[in-house]
Amino acid sequence: MIARSIDESLPGENDAAGAPAAPAATGWRSFTAVYTLVVLTLIGAFNYIDKVILGLVMPLVKADLDLTDTQLGLVTGAAFAVFNGLLSLPIARLADRWSRRKVIAIGLAFWSLMTALTGAVANVWQLACTRFLTGAGEAAGTAPSNAMVSDLFDVPSRPLAISVLTAGAPLGLMVFSPLAGWIADSYGWRTVFLAAGLPGVILALLFVLTVREPQRPAAVQAAPLEPLGAVIGFIFRSRSYRLMIVGLAFISGSVSAGAWNATFLQRVHGLSLTDIGFVIGPVRGVTGIVGMILGGLIADRLGRRDDRWRVMTAGIACLLAGPAEMLFLLADPWPLVVLGLTLTSLLTTSAAGPVYAACMSVAKPGMRATSIAICMLMAGVAGQVIGPLVVGALNDALMHRLGPEGIRVSLLVTSACLLLGGLCFIRASKYLADDVRRASLEGEGAALPAPNA
Repeated sequence: MIARSIDESLPGENDAAGAPAAPAATGWRSFTAVYTLVVLTLIGAFNYIDKVILGLVMPLVKADLDLTDTQLGLVTGAAFAVFNGLLSLPIARLADRWSRRKVIAIGLAFWSLMTALTGAVANVWQLACTRFLTGAGEAAGTAPSNAMVSDLFDVPSRPLAISVLTAGAPLGLMVFSPLAGWIADSYGWRTVFLAAGLPGVILALLFVLTVREPQRPAAVQAAPLEPLGAVIGFIFRSRSYRLMIVGLAFISGSVSAGAWNATFLQRVHGLSLTDIGFVIGPVRGVTGIVGMILGGLIADRLGRRDDRWRVMTAGIACLLAGPAEMLFLLADPWPLVVLGLTLTSLLTTSAAGPVYAACMSVAKPGMRATSIAICMLMAGVAGQVIGPLVVGALNDALMHRLGPEGIRVSLLVTSACLLLGGLCFIRASKYLADDVRRASLEGEGAALPAPNA
């Protein structure tokens, strides 16, 4: 088995279960690091699919369960985000000291089962319950995965590695979205949830059998787990981190409100779910993957010259994405609609990897999973609750005055969020070098050269 060959070729310290651990910061030349990154990227794809699948079939769910847009906004955003955000922090604390491999595998199996169970709901309360539980399971995905990758790739390589990891989201959308649209039109929306959920259980088994726990830095292994209050205090003394959280909240609001894109294309442009799947999936999937990899490469290259570019690139991308989103929403000729969707996806996804990498770089090594979890708790919950709910409520309020066209106005919220998020990232870049230096000196005891001018 793969796990056997890896364990024999790269000896290391044991993880919490006694299995050999992979050496830390092995980088792109290591098969172990690359294989782990590939599997974690696939898990990220399932994480994203199970998160957004409700938005893809929302028109059918609305008709079948007789829901309002406001109810759908609550279920799509709040029902998922509350449990996801609240559990992400304690799970990240567990992952900072226990086996992250096992945390991810258990979470993946659980949220996949809850996704499959969503196909059996009969009313809005049952739908909200399954979304609560799906969000709870997915809390075990992002933070531990980012922390594992940060121990397998050194600081210069980390933005690109995190960008590859986050490329799992558009990869899943590109592959599953056309399939979901066809399944929904052919067999109903309930079958879509079964098709999305059950393969995740198989992937969880593959992951736990073939991937090893990366070795943490020696200082982290020897040190006791710092109290949560001390962790929060250290992280929030970083001015760049505070600004990045606010920026991520705006971006999360924009991306989460994008759950209404399928409904927008159906109401305004008259597309079927099959057509929507073949538009959203390939466009957002391909451009998302390109954007994430390109964003990581640019941030990596420019960041070696000046630390500020590690976050400034994300800010510039978001400022350009705002007008692109307006083009998608307000244009009538179909080529311009597709162009707007393409540019928005390309630009917004290019910001994700560098910002997550920067959030971990301003935290000490033993705090990395927790630093991402705090991002998810504060930025994710704020964005996912406000974005879909605000758009849903505006849809209902504007329906009588503007009819189906009202959703164009409602979704302009996403453009405003992108612009505000971009401004936050550019401001954060001013403080990043000093905050990275502080985390390195206090966390690893290694003197670094003075930050770039």
